[in-house]
Amino acid sequence: MTIDLYGLRVRDLGCQPYTDVWQTMSTFTDERTADTIDELWIVEHEPVYTQGRTGKPEHVLVPSDIPIVATDRGGQVTYHGPGQFVFYPLIDLRRRNLGVRDLVSIIELWVIDWLAQYGLSTYAKADAPGVYISLSGSDAKISSLGLRIRRGCSFHGVAINVDMDLTPFQNINPCGYQGLMITQLSEQVEQPLPLKEQMHRELVMLFAEKIAATEVHYMAA
Repeated sequence: MTIDLYGLRVRDLGCQPYTDVWQTMSTFTDERTADTIDELWIVEHEPVYTQGRTGKPEHVLVPSDIPIVATDRGGQVTYHGPGQFVFYPLIDLRRRNLGVRDLVSIIELWVIDWLAQYGLSTYAKADAPGVYISLSGSDAKISSLGLRIRRGCSFHGVAINVDMDLTPFQNINPCGYQGLMITQLSEQVEQPLPLKEQMHRELVMLFAEKIAATEVHYMAA
């Protein structure tokens, strides 16, 4: 049987502890071969703060009961919790002839295009990865991004604030920026959001288009 190395496998993991998923995707990246098909993991995390490799402790402003995990992605501190969509693209960059900056741009444009379907005008910033919307003339972050590349393959990924409790962001300088406003999709639209599963599928098909995936297969978690 011929393996389509340019296809995409999708796994919806539900709500999972951050550390468990991090360890699993790290192992996946270490063990994958030239014949491993790229995957896209969808997950929501139990409440957690994560610090990037260069994360500075002073960006955690207020201690809380929410655990802080020092991880190996890029970037500074952020928050994950239920109601936030997290996508982990496990991509062989060499196979798809992509550089790291290419992948960052693809991810940002992917989120921007998806949010446009809900009437939001959002944008990326060259000096601060992620996706933003202008509120009262200031940048408000709606999606954060942090990647790691190992053996030419990506892991970690992007978090999109959809319909969550944003309060824990008040305890940190999000992504290392003092006073950065954080918003979410549910606060920026008037109409009720569709079912989570529909939004997931919209995002999956857009991502497959962005990376020119030849086919998409949904796999068991």
